[in-house]
Amino acid sequence: MRLLERDSNGEFSLTKDLVNNLPAYAILSHTWGEDDQEVTFRDLTERSGKSKAGYQKIRFCGEQAARDGLRYFWVDTCCINKSDAAELQKSINSMFRWYKNAVKCYVYLSDISMPDDKVKSQSNIDFESAFRTAKWFTRGWTLQELLAPYSVEFFSADYKRLGDKVSLECLIHERTGIPVEALQGYDPTKFSINECVLWAAKRETKYEEDVAYSLLGIFGVFLPLIYGEGRENAFSRLYEEVKRTLKGRSLSYTLFSSIRNGHKDYKMTD
Repeated sequence: MRLLERDSNGEFSLTKDLVNNLPAYAILSHTWGEDDQEVTFRDLTERSGKSKAGYQKIRFCGEQAARDGLRYFWVDTCCINKSDAAELQKSINSMFRWYKNAVKCYVYLSDISMPDDKVKSQSNIDFESAFRTAKWFTRGWTLQELLAPYSVEFFSADYKRLGDKVSLECLIHERTGIPVEALQGYDPTKFSINECVLWAAKRETKYEEDVAYSLLGIFGVFLPLIYGEGRENAFSRLYEEVKRTLKGRSLSYTLFSSIRNGHKDYKMTD
């Protein structure tokens, strides 16, 4: 796992690939912008990318981490060398654990901008309506980024703190259907496999296989990644691995099959 390290001048650089004795770090959760505007691993190694729109949220993450007393932080767009297939596979299979081990997770809601008076009054109907519309709640990967970390803080497009997973738990529960108990501390043994699949049913990913891959950490299973296999094959492999690994726990083939085929309005009948 590579981290970004912020120096005394406010600049940051990548650490070496760390295996053991990781330092305390913050982590960023966000929705991606245009691919050519996200700062990549190559940009950082070549010391470029500062003109890209995505650079500002990386800088924000580093500055917020520093305010929280953290020297290191992690951002998915640039801490993974995605041109290395082995590294990408290892990273995706490790992602849930990386988010879980973070001291702080900052959620950047790029499509939500709120005046100061609305932020200070979280019961305000305008605040609640705007918060519920955030695209972040519709994406596949952000499910594990919500559940895994203990501390999750939400920030608007202009980097104003909106609240955290505790203060906003009722709104988050209403928006996602995820039980408050899961938000307060996700333990995979306390929630049924079928229930967890339903949390992800209406979420979307850029690559169709990622709808299945983004659930690996939720279930605590591991799979080789085969981009190009399609959504149906990815879900079929996920189903078989969950069945093999989590023996004794009930799971619905009908439910998996429905989500695999892209049906978003499935309701459990048993």
